[in-house]
Amino acid sequence: MNAMVPKKMRAVVLTGHGGLDKLVYREDVAVPAPAQGEVLIEISACGMNNTDVWVRQGAYGTEEDPTAVSTWRRQGNTLSFPRIQGTDTVGTITAVGKGVPASRIGERVMVDFSIYNREDDSLADIDYMGHGRDGGYAEYMTLPAENAHVVNTDMSDIELATFCCAYLTGEHMLERATLKAGERVLVTGASGGVGSGIIQLARARGAIPYAIVGPGKEEAVRALGAEAVVSRDVPDLVAAVHQATKGAPIDVVADLVAGPMFNDLLRILRPEGRYTTAGAIAGPVVQLDLRTLYLKHLQLHGSSQGRRSDFKRLVRYIEEGKLKPLVAGVYPLSEFHRAQTDFMAKQFVGKLIVVPDRKLA
Repeated sequence: MNAMVPKKMRAVVLTGHGGLDKLVYREDVAVPAPAQGEVLIEISACGMNNTDVWVRQGAYGTEEDPTAVSTWRRQGNTLSFPRIQGTDTVGTITAVGKGVPASRIGERVMVDFSIYNREDDSLADIDYMGHGRDGGYAEYMTLPAENAHVVNTDMSDIELATFCCAYLTGEHMLERATLKAGERVLVTGASGGVGSGIIQLARARGAIPYAIVGPGKEEAVRALGAEAVVSRDVPDLVAAVHQATKGAPIDVVADLVAGPMFNDLLRILRPEGRYTTAGAIAGPVVQLDLRTLYLKHLQLHGSSQGRRSDFKRLVRYIEEGKLKPLVAGVYPLSEFHRAQTDFMAKQFVGKLIVVPDRKLA
């Protein structure tokens, strides 16, 4: 390994399921060495995501729960403790493992956080960095060389860290729903990382995005490119969306909220419309009126993470200047508890970014 790389590093370590006390800031974590086909990156920025919180809280299930959502994977639940979380990672390659050209040292890269356990495009057996292996809430991390992507852009490392997980998730949602140019898509949770990304990704496809957001966030989301914005607190969501679109049909619903509004979202869809979801921040257990589903010939799509091709398309959008970074806040790694507390409060639009302290000095 590069002689300039230290043996110890600072990192936030998840020690188990529970509260913020399960996240421990340490200064004595061993710097990992890249295995064959891997690279070591010095991390400069890492974005925060809902998944970090849900995993800490055990929302996907625990080892003591035989019905845990996370056990669908081939390997069972790949989460073990201690674990360094963090998916939206940007950094510089500082060492390479066997089989990786030394010429890659010095490259600034954005990390495709997905752990692909198959060679084809199937996502039936997929994991991610920060869960199945250590992620980016640290000063260094290792990853497969193929997951380290150079992005030709003038954006800063902090700006580049706003895209990885949220935008890959959003892009795969739209790909699953086959959103086409000229179609209308209704986005829930549109002020968050994934939702605000979908607004921009829809425009990149030539589609027309409409947004549902919490009170006070309407203008910020409209500025991102939403054709019209509806407050989630309106008494009649179906009527409000109909008014916002001036009666034009909604072809696709990209839902990150679910909960009580789920059936209204299906009612809003046009016949033969498509519903796609990658989150349920208002509640994962919903009531489904099957008559709406079969009488309207609707399609329902579950989506999580994305394929290699989705990530490459995301990189292309960034390089072509079609996506705008939305940095809502920057925090030093040592103040991770404050960062995640602010993240859970949801009083922002875009992404919160964590940076190793020495990178902020």
